[in-house]
Amino acid sequence: MEVTLVVAAGVVSIVVVAALSDRLGVALPLSLVAVGIGLSFVPGVPHPRLDPEWVLAGVLPVLLYAAAVTMPVQDFRRDVGPITGLAVLLVVLTTLGTGWLFHAAVPGIGWPAAFALGAVVSPTDAVAATAVGRRLGLPSRLLTLLEGEGLVNDASALILLRTAVAASAAAVSVWGVLGDFLYAVAVSVLIGLAVGVVNVRVRGLLNDPVLNTAVSFVVPFVAFVPAEDAGASGVLAAVVAGLATGHLSPRHLAARDRLSEATNWRTLSFLLENAVFLLMGLSVAPLVARVAERGLDPWTAVGLGLAASAVVTVIRMAFAVPLVAVMRRDVRRARRIRPRLEVLRRRLEDTEAPSGPRGRGRERLRRRVVRASADAAFRLRKPVGWRGGVVLAWSGMRGAITLAAAQTLPADTPHRPLLVLVAFVVAAATLLVQGFTLPAVIRAVKVPGDDPDRMRDDYAGLLAELSRAGAAVLADPAVTAPEGEPADPALLDRVRADSRVRSSDDEDDGLGVCGRDDDAARAEYVRLRRAVLSAQREALLAARGRGLHDSRALRRAQSALDVEEARLERFAG
Repeated sequence: MEVTLVVAAGVVSIVVVAALSDRLGVALPLSLVAVGIGLSFVPGVPHPRLDPEWVLAGVLPVLLYAAAVTMPVQDFRRDVGPITGLAVLLVVLTTLGTGWLFHAAVPGIGWPAAFALGAVVSPTDAVAATAVGRRLGLPSRLLTLLEGEGLVNDASALILLRTAVAASAAAVSVWGVLGDFLYAVAVSVLIGLAVGVVNVRVRGLLNDPVLNTAVSFVVPFVAFVPAEDAGASGVLAAVVAGLATGHLSPRHLAARDRLSEATNWRTLSFLLENAVFLLMGLSVAPLVARVAERGLDPWTAVGLGLAASAVVTVIRMAFAVPLVAVMRRDVRRARRIRPRLEVLRRRLEDTEAPSGPRGRGRERLRRRVVRASADAAFRLRKPVGWRGGVVLAWSGMRGAITLAAAQTLPADTPHRPLLVLVAFVVAAATLLVQGFTLPAVIRAVKVPGDDPDRMRDDYAGLLAELSRAGAAVLADPAVTAPEGEPADPALLDRVRADSRVRSSDDEDDGLGVCGRDDDAARAEYVRLRRAVLSAQREALLAARGRGLHDSRALRRAQSALDVEEARLERFAG
């Protein structure tokens, strides 16, 4: 009964704090951590223990998978270099820098334990940063960089943590660490891809949204467990499975299944994510008590944690300088090669393609050239300058993963309670200080957001492509008159009118010309509308493959088609 009350009180607290945070304009994770810290010192308030295995093996795969499903693969691919730099190279540098600090400041800690704690405090949590950024209108590319970093850097940090813990028991070499890292990445990617592909294929055979969503809840663990058993990274496998699922699901899963799944996953992610932040705050008083019980000074941990917070911030700021320089170099390169790519594209399109294997190879080359030209246009359209670099540098908040990973330090680690409290101070200090000041930084540097006029024109152009695809279907006699009998002109006009891509679910059911009891007209209407929606979906996937449209326009059009398809299925049923 007590556990039930604690869970119920936790859910109610999250909802109440979420409502208040929305009114105050404060990111919810920041509010929950602050509220949790305050409640942890109130007598009589329960202090549920933040079990590290529960977070690392139970919550983290779910949250990373849910975030990866909604991440456009196109955006991730275009910025895979900067994301890798932030999520891998910066994590390594932060581990080395803070490891040196901990080794110098804590007597008798040893290099392996120092680097283990450095790995613990190295990964960032992008939840608070992206929540602030979206509310203040940060450009979508900066948000993609932060989200991509948050998806991958947990895996990098946990691999380094595992290596440092192993080094405390046996000697390791730099080449051994590099080999283990490459092995973990390769195996995790392969397992994640396999799980993602099988996931959408199997769920595509189900014809029930409830069953479909139920199966989706176990997918993160289906990727996580075998990767961990193989000595790879379970969280990276869950991320790759989510990316593959999100990319493939429009082709294999029914619209009603994806709409139902999205709603359920948003609710689950909201509760789990924010419960972790609340528990993170509630754990501060027990951590301080355990440090005092060992005869250690909690203020020593606070001072060391604040020093480590300054170190991780300085390292991130220093890393942002060459990162922005590399992205600006990419802009110059894009400006130089895009005209040549456009010339090559026009030449491939204007000359007649040969038949057979040579023709197919030519078509593949044309698609690659079109995609490369679109990537170059993307970099020219959305450059990251010094203003964006400042925001990236100040968005290095740590989160619950830092505290959970610290709890996994071996029991015989010298001064273990002190080190766990240091990790908490780093997480709390970066989350609260940078989180509450990030809005002021964004306003001060005046980062330009995405051009709304261009976004509107891009979406209108995409809808025009989909409309042309639908009109082509209705102009095909093989579709409108499959048995030689032309379709009713009034019914065709109704289908044309209803094939306009909408973004809202109105109550018009498409029966204005045939009557609700005319089964033949109903069946013909449904058949034609399905043909049109299928053509529009294929046109949307083809547009996504070319990369000429912004991912937000593609996602908006995908949502509109899903609503139309789900509405048609309800009408047909």
